[in-house]
Amino acid sequence: QVQLVESGGGLVQPGGSLRLSCAASGTITGIFTMNWYRQGPGKSRELVAQITSGGKTNYHYSVKGRFTISRNNTNIALYLQMNSLTPEDTGVYYCNIGGTRWNYWGQGTQVTVSS
Repeated sequence: QVQLVESGGGLVQPGGSLRLSCAASGTITGIFTMNWYRQGPGKSRELVAQITSGGKTNYHYSVKGRFTISRNNTNIALYLQMNSLTPEDTGVYYCNIGGTRWNYWGQGTQVTVSS
């Protein structure tokens, strides 16, 4: 039905930048929220950034001022610009889109911040 595919992950040095993308296929209608989650080694999955149907953004405190979430509603695409990366940002990043009665997830893309 609906498929989300992330891309843009990779290996980057501390202080570097990456831009993650999430492309959706299928039909998505109604009001929905778009999110980026991440799960670091030995850690629980956590919400990193969120953009609501009204365009409001929310960020985990640890990434405020460094990460920017954006969207393209024509193609239902989601982006995450990540700057000033630290080793603590390492993990698998997941794209998520949720409506009132449905929820879709991507397969995840690995981000590794290391020297």
